Amino acid sequence: MSGVAISDAEESASDVQEFHPWDPHKAAKDVEVGDFYFKRKNYRAALERYKEALIFKPNDAIANFRLAECSEKVGTTSDAITHYQEYPKILPHGHLPPTRRRR
Repeated sequence: MSGVAISDAEESASDVQEFHPWDPHKAAKDVEVGDFYFKRKNYRAALERYKEALIFKPNDAIANFRLAECSEKVGTTSDAITHYQEYPKILPHGHLPPTRRRR
């Protein structure tokens, strides 16, 4: 294989994004584990699990809301606002209190 072909192959490989199939069961388990960490005030671990839940189910209202709460706890206010705003877009008449959804 020529050096040019190898170089082209390496370039195109760097453009490949990892594919995660839609998996609501995996997302629900990630939310469950995130809740476990959140209750124990391990907000960084919870944050990572909620993020992972959104990889497997991007429009998960609860994962977005809980990710917003964790972001608020760790001090990333802009992320918190973004995810608080996602919740009512996904679930306009959701069960979470309206005062929490307006952030």
